[in-house]
Amino acid sequence: MTICRTLAISAVTGCFMLGGAAVAAGITVHDARNRDVTISDPARIVSIGGAITEILYALGFEGRLAGVDTTSLYPAAARDKPNVGYMRQLSAEGVLGLNPSLVLAVQGSGPKETMDVLEAAKVPLVLVPETFSEQGLIEKIKLVGHAMGADKQAECLTAAVTDDLTQLRELRAKVTKPVRVMFVMSLLNGRAMAAGHKTAANEIIALAGAVNAIDGYDGYKIINDEAIVAAKPDVVLSIQRGKDSVEAETVYLHPAFALTPVAANKTFISMEGLYLLGFGPRTAVAARDLSIQLYPALAPHAEKFKPAAVNANCRL
Repeated sequence: MTICRTLAISAVTGCFMLGGAAVAAGITVHDARNRDVTISDPARIVSIGGAITEILYALGFEGRLAGVDTTSLYPAAARDKPNVGYMRQLSAEGVLGLNPSLVLAVQGSGPKETMDVLEAAKVPLVLVPETFSEQGLIEKIKLVGHAMGADKQAECLTAAVTDDLTQLRELRAKVTKPVRVMFVMSLLNGRAMAAGHKTAANEIIALAGAVNAIDGYDGYKIINDEAIVAAKPDVVLSIQRGKDSVEAETVYLHPAFALTPVAANKTFISMEGLYLLGFGPRTAVAARDLSIQLYPALAPHAEKFKPAAVNANCRL
């Protein structure tokens, strides 16, 4: 299957030079809205979504970033870029005020009213599909690269990511007894919001060689104590969110988790959010790190894992 057929992207019709590097011109991208978007001048980009920003840096386009959102935390230099706010609480004025020539936004950015205004503006808006799978990650990189007229660079990066995923698959094959992991986004007033299927958390748990303890719904939902006990999680996984982070002791003292192996074995893991759930180029390495914490016996085997994506030189 060709790249164009996979992503439903039309061929490049031309390019021009800016700062000594080729820049896409006249490229049409078929995005998450099932619409064709023509890009003529990607010289000033607003990137909405940490994974998109990470990909742009990996491809060498940081110099064209006019702005980013608050989830764009990697690499650290991205934090110095003008910020348009949280990806789900954007204002059209904040985005358009940066005078972008292209807006790349991950699917799910919002609110809808803001996205409607951006779509109606003359600035090309590309909604990048967010599919939490190995193939979805590869296609995300290809689409961003193609939008920037950097297909060869994107091919380099996808090859490195594919190598990492292959190494991860070999490591995962050594898991003999998968543990049950419950991803808890928040624990407010004793009520846990846990991840079901069709979430980044569900997929990263699977990539790490474990199983999601929640099996009855899609997305994130608040569950009651009975559901926690019935799920029988071996491990609680969460993300670091500053003052809003779920704390280990809070989990262990929770009346429902106290009745599960989580409290008995003191098995709580917290990782940086973009790294764990961002589904960018570092995803396979994040899954490896999670796997080692879930299965300490894998550590000697994990030493053979040589991250390719974070070390690849795929820049323009």
